[in-house]
Amino acid sequence: QVQLVESGGGSVQAGGSLRLSCAASGNTGSPYCMGWFRQAPGNEREGVATISPGGLSTTYADSVKGRFTIFRNFATDTLYLQMNSLKPEDTAMYYCAADPAGDLCSDSANEYKYWGQGTQVTVSS
Repeated sequence: QVQLVESGGGSVQAGGSLRLSCAASGNTGSPYCMGWFRQAPGNEREGVATISPGGLSTTYADSVKGRFTIFRNFATDTLYLQMNSLKPEDTAMYYCAADPAGDLCSDSANEYKYWGQGTQVTVSS
């Protein structure tokens, strides 16, 4: 079992930055894919970024490439999402997720087993 708690959301002007954090606890010694997902009202939950168990392989949605960076601090069992050059269309509830690692780390929300409670990100124009 893995427990995930997000923090760092808030309101920011377009062009600004936020860093989201996800504190993991429980059975964190096992290899897990981790990812950030977001969901805006009326939309499906979509993948934002994923990171491999070792932290060396990452994927990003086309909409955030070059602006967002996912990384993990193994010493503190914390996952981060650095969000720069934020746009109003980035406004959503952001969720941290984890899943036991297989051959590949999926970018599909349906594949992830453990989820945080979400943190709201609002970007104003």
